[in-house]
Amino acid sequence: MKTLLLSASIAIALGCAVLPAPAFAQTSEVRYVVNNTPITSYDIQRRAAFLQLQRRGGGQQAAADELIEQALRRNEVRRLNINISDDDVAQAYQRFASSNNMSIAQMDQVMSQTGVTKQHFLEFIRSQMGWSQALAARARHDQGSRVSEQDAVQRMLQQGGEKPVATEYMLQQVIFVVPAAERGARLATRRREAEAMRARFQGCDSTVQFAKGLIDVTVRDLGRVLEPQLPPEWADPIKSTTAGNATVVRDTDRGVEFIGICSARQVSDDTVAQAVFEAENLGNSADSDDLSKKYTAELRERAQIVQR
Repeated sequence: MKTLLLSASIAIALGCAVLPAPAFAQTSEVRYVVNNTPITSYDIQRRAAFLQLQRRGGGQQAAADELIEQALRRNEVRRLNINISDDDVAQAYQRFASSNNMSIAQMDQVMSQTGVTKQHFLEFIRSQMGWSQALAARARHDQGSRVSEQDAVQRMLQQGGEKPVATEYMLQQVIFVVPAAERGARLATRRREAEAMRARFQGCDSTVQFAKGLIDVTVRDLGRVLEPQLPPEWADPIKSTTAGNATVVRDTDRGVEFIGICSARQVSDDTVAQAVFEAENLGNSADSDDLSKKYTAELRERAQIVQR
């Protein structure tokens, strides 16, 4: 499942002349409260400007409805402990600008002139990325209760395919912990420390020994992870790193991290078939849309939504 599925729909609009910024009210009042999350009139104005940029109609009410759904999904993402780092969001914003032949400064200008604002779009990106991971987790849970390894193999064989081959990774996660309250003061220092340890990485056997002399460093053995099961935010760095080496260092909500590739090998068994079957089904956009609607409807039924 690809991230930012909905944001791609504004690509054509960005290639057109910049729309005039809508006139915003000077005051901001709370219009809705969704499970203790406020949605203000200013939030609604910015989303209405975003809809206009997408060449979509609906005005204020459509904007309010979208923000209510976004709040429901954001609360669910938080419940699932899914963390989308500022770096991930910034990189997605940069990729979006590049895909529209814009620099970051030009993209910022479009967001400002149309009344969307950069911050609103960044939060939209964060919401999309988090919801994509929540959908993937839900789909895996639903499929896991219905499709066994043997069932997955049989379905693939019935469809004329052979049992698939995938890369099996043994992984190790190294976290340089940075408390949220100290993030501004310590993040750069911790990043340098992580880079230094990554440069010394020579395989997973020595990582714990290296970490013993460091403060607030956690080493976690992640065990066997098949390529289709890699976390989306780490998939590309892991696949581009050879066994015995470590991925690039990334800032996350926990601090600064990298992943050590203990080993990588090609395997073909029933577990691989199940993982590939699930990944292929997760990539079906129609299924994803249906699941998103169903999941969101369930969240709405359980939610407390108050209109002011």
